Amino acid sequence: MATATVNSMLLSSPDPDALARWYGEVFEAPPMPMGPYTVIDLDGFFVMFDKRDEVTGPNREGARVVLNVEPDDPEAVAGRIDALGGEWVSPLESRDGDLFATAKDPDGNWIQLIRLRDEMEAQMGAPTTPFPGIAVRDMEDTTRFYRDVLGMRVLPSEMGTSWIRIDRRTSMLAYPKPDHVPATHTVLNIPTRDIDATVADLTARGVEFVRYDGAPQDDKGVMRGNGPDIAWFADPSGNVLSVIAVDPGA
Repeated sequence: MATATVNSMLLSSPDPDALARWYGEVFEAPPMPMGPYTVIDLDGFFVMFDKRDEVTGPNREGARVVLNVEPDDPEAVAGRIDALGGEWVSPLESRDGDLFATAKDPDGNWIQLIRLRDEMEAQMGAPTTPFPGIAVRDMEDTTRFYRDVLGMRVLPSEMGTSWIRIDRRTSMLAYPKPDHVPATHTVLNIPTRDIDATVADLTARGVEFVRYDGAPQDDKGVMRGNGPDIAWFADPSGNVLSVIAVDPGA
């Protein structure tokens, strides 16, 4: 059966660079050149900006197509929209624990911020694309680490397992195994566009980076010049993870 993946949207604007900068500031996603477009990366979903002769003035039908964004911190995003003088169609509000808001960008396009509570998100079911699984010794320690340290969503599932939402496209199943013996290889690689900033942030959160004998790692634990820059650390069950540099222009 044929399948299709939605991976981007195109916003044409009389001033695409200014519009891209606005989105970049609101969502803390620096604009990047990509061929004829300026692009921002929203967790693997790309918003592309260009200029077309037939597109002039503001969008007067913003409700026709609405960009839905699920930020980790809707309050912080709403605050940045306020600071930039953004216009609200519907300000941020809680509906039975779910957060919703709708704003207009400088061209009049509508953006809806959505943050469903964990219980509602979990009801949406298991992923329908391939996913990895890891054993862990203690689910509470695992939840705290992946949620509070790595900033991922952890959604309780059936039979005492949990879905770890790595990003918009990828989930990982964690299941309890008290006698778990971790593998000696890396089980999860996390891409980053700024490995030094990521390592510094994780170190400040209490993460200790693993040193390997003979590996050319610097004092931060980063191995450089032998393929992509990479640094390793472990979750509370000893499962080895890494942060690995990706080309900012890729």
